[in-house]
Amino acid sequence: MDRIIFFARYKIVKDSSCFKNMTDNSYSSSYLRRQPKQQRGKDRVDKILNAAADIFDQVGYEAATTHQIAAKAGTAVGSLYQFFPNKAAIFNAMELRHIERVKLFWSELNTPEVVQLPLRQMMHQLITAAVGLFEHPVSRAIFIQFYTSQDMFQSIDESMTQEAINFLADILRQRNPSLPDKQCSLLAEVCVHSSNAVTLSALRTTDLEHRQRLAEQIENLLTSYLEPYVGDNPIKNVMKVMKCPHCTSEDISKNGFRRGQQCFLCKTCRKQFVESVMIGSDL
Repeated sequence: MDRIIFFARYKIVKDSSCFKNMTDNSYSSSYLRRQPKQQRGKDRVDKILNAAADIFDQVGYEAATTHQIAAKAGTAVGSLYQFFPNKAAIFNAMELRHIERVKLFWSELNTPEVVQLPLRQMMHQLITAAVGLFEHPVSRAIFIQFYTSQDMFQSIDESMTQEAINFLADILRQRNPSLPDKQCSLLAEVCVHSSNAVTLSALRTTDLEHRQRLAEQIENLLTSYLEPYVGDNPIKNVMKVMKCPHCTSEDISKNGFRRGQQCFLCKTCRKQFVESVMIGSDL
């Protein structure tokens, strides 16, 4: 799942200008001791980062050694030290690589072509891209390590969650401009946090079929949750909710079921009513 990014939980805490125009093969990191100029050197750095991700996943960051990483990468430890002075520098390069991928994910998916798709198709495209992102060992390791060892991170921190929320809120706003900004942000916040939790469970399991099923459930969960607000008929669905038929107050709450129908309680007049007698609110 290496391309999901509204499921990110990170924020760049250093100057982000260095990430402009970066690609998977960019190495604009001061944490590299020597910048690879030829493709062979770039490929070696890739192997080192991927090997480090596997070792960190297997034994944990603290127990991992540069000798283990070099052996996994199929290179001499001396070659590793040509690029990285220590294990911390390797991990920070992994952070930067993940940030590049996340930012590319956001830019590729926040487009009119994606936003204007039917909701189910849009969510499928987002989740499929996310699954692809976290199939990459570096992004998978960074995501999991963040939930277990936040102190070791140098370039990203938990407040990037807000950037992920802003990304999704902007998509929701484009799909239904009548939604207030606060509601867009609230909906996005719920989606980001719930998706992060399920994504973490998916990445931790070694059962690939179960991982795929969890990814499908993320899609179902978010589609069902967002349908009333940004579905293919968002205005009809959202405005269905909101006024008491007795006093027209919008301050109502769910109050159980009666004969299979949702019941509501008006907090203003304290009267109850069922879903079938609700009246819509005017814009």
